[in-house]
Amino acid sequence: MTRQLVRPLQRTWILWALLALLLLLPFLGEPYYVKLATRMVVFGLAALSLDLLVGYMGLISFGHAAFMGVGAYTVGILASNGVDVAWVAWPLAMLAGAVLALCIGAVSLRCNGLYFIFITLAFSQMVFYGAQSLRQYGGDDGFSLEAPSVFFPGVDASDHTVLFYVATFLLLAVLYVCKRLVASPFGRVAVGVRDNEPRLEAVGVQPYPYKLAMFVVSGAIAALAGALMANLTGFVSPGYVSWLVSGELLIMVILGSFGTLVGPILGAALFVLFEYVLSDWTEHWMLVFGPLLVLRVLLLKDGIYGLLLKPGQASAASPAASAHVAPAANGEPS
Repeated sequence: MTRQLVRPLQRTWILWALLALLLLLPFLGEPYYVKLATRMVVFGLAALSLDLLVGYMGLISFGHAAFMGVGAYTVGILASNGVDVAWVAWPLAMLAGAVLALCIGAVSLRCNGLYFIFITLAFSQMVFYGAQSLRQYGGDDGFSLEAPSVFFPGVDASDHTVLFYVATFLLLAVLYVCKRLVASPFGRVAVGVRDNEPRLEAVGVQPYPYKLAMFVVSGAIAALAGALMANLTGFVSPGYVSWLVSGELLIMVILGSFGTLVGPILGAALFVLFEYVLSDWTEHWMLVFGPLLVLRVLLLKDGIYGLLLKPGQASAASPAASAHVAPAANGEPS
């Protein structure tokens, strides 16, 4: 068997081994570690949603926490009004995230680069101040979740083991759907928008609808992560919408490797793990984590996920890979 076949198989087995270890974690009997693992899964889901924009569209959103916050508030407000069935509340949370993404994307996607970053940040701050103004729901202080989301009679999200397995199942399901999405003709056009938008316009493809559709999908997934986070913490506050959370999500994507979908999940797990370990030493743990992120940028070109790739192999969505594919498509040597 050649090296080209061995390395992908090794990568697959490593990922399956990590998943198996994650699924066996609740059997250790330590509720705190189950909550920690659930937090990794939830942030992995949020980071995956952001990777659809950063990795496949080349859009750096600095307001992605707004969608998480809307998802959390939707579940919290519905629970306060007696709607605690997960199969009702969570789809409504995703719908709220999708509608918000549609409104924000309709405006912000008309800009690129630095302007897009600042517009998404501005909209996120608007949502943040809007959450603070909800005095009936705690205002600045937030509010406790009235009741956990119920899956079946007698089975709800207050059981951290149940929530962990539900969150893990949803992460795997979303990962599968997103992989199919980016591998579809729609996904290939999305990558084309990132690599050479003027060329697409020249051949008659309007990039804006594709960008908006991907933005809406990303917002809906992030809102689902917010719904899970609300059940994990049992609390909802404007802090979920903070620009700091948006920055952390970007760090997770960069740490893991953007344009891979799996990479941001690994980056989120590593970020949460570093937070857990370093925060025991000092409350200023980001001062320690910052240099580690700099080392990642300098030494690990393809991020954490890149360690599982064979030397010289780039992600299918990376600009480097696309640069080699495009000339070949035109009949020129790659």
